[in-house]
Amino acid sequence: MNWRFWKKDTQGESTTHIKEAKLSKPKELPDRVGMYLVTQLNEDPDWVWSLKVVSRPRPDEKHTTEIRIFDPKEAARKGLTIMNYNSLDENPDMVLFFGWFNKNSGLVKIDRTLKDVA
Repeated sequence: MNWRFWKKDTQGESTTHIKEAKLSKPKELPDRVGMYLVTQLNEDPDWVWSLKVVSRPRPDEKHTTEIRIFDPKEAARKGLTIMNYNSLDENPDMVLFFGWFNKNSGLVKIDRTLKDVA
């Protein structure tokens, strides 16, 4: 019996293992992001507020998150499950908008994907 349960057994583990930040599941658009899409990019408000966002923290900036915006109805229609930010790496055609958002200052920078521009 192993009585030293408080000590971590490092056998078989790589010492170069880098711990990834936990990514959040899809959420409603933050108010500032939704307002940016409506006012700056002239998108339909009814459509904008039906979209979802996945995010991940920016490693170099404390309160800034990188975001990807997608349509959950379109994902369901295609039978895709979007779990987090990295889920859209496998399905880049689902990303409608991408950019970043600073929670403290409220600054937003969002671009359309190339398929939306064409």
